[in-house]
Amino acid sequence: MSDTHFDTLVLGAGPGGYVAAIRASQLGQKVAVVEKKYWGGVCLNVGCIPSKALLKNAELAHTLQHEKDKFGIEGDATMSFGPTHKRSRDVSAGIVKGVHFLMKKNKITEIDGWGTLTGPTGIDVENDGNTTAYTFDNLILATGATVRTVPGVEVNGKNIVTYEEQILDDQLPGSIVIGGSGAIGVEFAYVMANFGVDVTIVEFLDRMVPTEDADISKELAKHYKKLGVKVLTSTAVRGVEDTGDGVKVTVAPAQGDGEQQVIEADKFLAAFGFAPRIDGFGLDTIGVKVSDRGAIEIDEYCRTNVDNVYAIGDCTGKMMLAHVAEAMGIVAAETINGAETMPVEYDFIPRATYCMPQIGSFGYSEEQAKEKGYDVKTATFPFTANGKAMGLGEAVGFVKVVADAQYNEIIGAHMIGPDVTELLPVLTLAQKWDLTADEVGRNVFAHPTLTEAVKEAVHGIAGHMINL
Repeated sequence: MSDTHFDTLVLGAGPGGYVAAIRASQLGQKVAVVEKKYWGGVCLNVGCIPSKALLKNAELAHTLQHEKDKFGIEGDATMSFGPTHKRSRDVSAGIVKGVHFLMKKNKITEIDGWGTLTGPTGIDVENDGNTTAYTFDNLILATGATVRTVPGVEVNGKNIVTYEEQILDDQLPGSIVIGGSGAIGVEFAYVMANFGVDVTIVEFLDRMVPTEDADISKELAKHYKKLGVKVLTSTAVRGVEDTGDGVKVTVAPAQGDGEQQVIEADKFLAAFGFAPRIDGFGLDTIGVKVSDRGAIEIDEYCRTNVDNVYAIGDCTGKMMLAHVAEAMGIVAAETINGAETMPVEYDFIPRATYCMPQIGSFGYSEEQAKEKGYDVKTATFPFTANGKAMGLGEAVGFVKVVADAQYNEIIGAHMIGPDVTELLPVLTLAQKWDLTADEVGRNVFAHPTLTEAVKEAVHGIAGHMINL
């Protein structure tokens, strides 16, 4: 077989793309991946992974600044940002190296360069002025997303930046305004505030992390106020001016014609969200259908309207999360090969935000469940009544479970507190395989663990919470 022809070619080496390639190779296909910039995608290079390293150091900095007495820490110990930043880059480099190892292990061809589709079975890849043509039987589009902005905000990579420029910068500003209080906004706010940056978050909607359950938003706002982060909700960013020495951010009430005000800071971080990447790689040449929202349209098996073309991850406009892209990549690869597979249930995808305290959630909020017609039952258990959380010195937040009152089926969970992102699988597994709260409550949870808060909440649904 030709070195330039493949059974399946994947365009994009992010979490969805490289996972799809591995699964296709496992199923016996000859596979190639085309990537211009980030092997491992935004997630491994300038997103999920290096940000977690920054957050860990910020958590330690918080302990040293605000909780020394609680833990009996004596003497003058401080955290500086330079080594913190270096550690985050080292962590990223190590895990990206692992992606290349996986490509080699699975005999997947790495093609460096920018790919431009020439037809439904062909692509030209340009790298350092040289262009090579490749052909394929099947194509998986994993082209990711671009940063979404708003009118009046022009990112310049200097004082007006995105997550990418900021996470690669080993210097912190004295002050920053962050536009948006989603995961990126609140995570950067936590890191910067704990390294002494004066942080202001501007959120268009009426509460922080507005896609989460309202009780989560209320709890997080309380902790960020205590941290010293200023949060302006129901407020729109109308414009950002780079003055050379800093920025002038014009804000106004999100609704109505209220008075504008100008906030001066050293930097502005645009964290308004993302848009599917559908331009720049010749998508229009192959006739793939795109929705009015600017996303590649797919069916439940990640098939586009073109027979041999599949799409996964952010470019489809589904939930823009790395683990969603990975799951979609597996479905696409298995569908191509006629292997047994299972569509992704987007309504019940776990969501994780790594601010402090952490946020972990899945399924419907209490409000959403009611809107969908469920007879809703909820139960909430606070970490102040959890022994492990008390021992950790992090007895904050709660576990809230949302269930259908008719059968006590779990249809959502909303958690804020210590390491709650690690507590999600017990609940998502229960929902996936139709376990009721009564059945989950019969599981024996080890003591002392944070998961006991989940046990207590499901006991609450069943009607017999023990430790509250």
